Amino acid sequence: MNIKKNDTVLVIAGKDKGKTGKVVTAMPKANKIAVEGINIQKKHKKPRSANSVGGIMDQIGAIDVSNVLVVCDKCKKATRVGHKIEGDNKFRICKKCGASLDVAVKDTAEDKKKKKAADAEKKAVKAETEKKVVKVETEKKAVKAEPEKKAVEAETEKKAEAKIAEPKKTVSKKAAVKAETETTVKKSAAKKAKVESEDGEPAKKKTTKSPSKAE
Repeated sequence: MNIKKNDTVLVIAGKDKGKTGKVVTAMPKANKIAVEGINIQKKHKKPRSANSVGGIMDQIGAIDVSNVLVVCDKCKKATRVGHKIEGDNKFRICKKCGASLDVAVKDTAEDKKKKKAADAEKKAVKAETEKKVVKVETEKKAVKAEPEKKAVEAETEKKAEAKIAEPKKTVSKKAAVKAETETTVKKSAAKKAKVESEDGEPAKKKTTKSPSKAE
């Protein structure tokens, strides 16, 4: 059956000829459909319990599929139904404008092409935005890391200078100790010379004579 639930149809025969409505029920085995607002029937309902209400109710009666034509959503015209196969998909099309009549069907080749181009454009824009964000983040990190980098470089230079200056410091210390020793020696020599000059000749060592033997 070429007409499905939720299709908009135009009645072309019967008491409701010329009216349009939405298909609420499709009965493929019986080749009939129920259309909203079409073929309204009266039904007498008897109350079955104390709480139920009886009376004359309106209900939608079924009509034959041959009495209606599908109304195309694109061109808004009543049309016969054609079929088209694309890949693994078979779907209904309007005989007048070629648009798809199936709501759940996949897009036609042209629609697919447009959708693909739109998706590619969106992806390109998204990639560009992400690239800009990454660039900004990198710049921020670089600015933030610059002082730390300078501090590390200064510390390294300081350590290198200290390392170079350390041997010189050791050498100068040794020279100072040597100079101090020489000064001490000179001072002691000068002091000794002064004492000797004050006392005259240096005192001779006393010699002890052994007692002479009696002659």
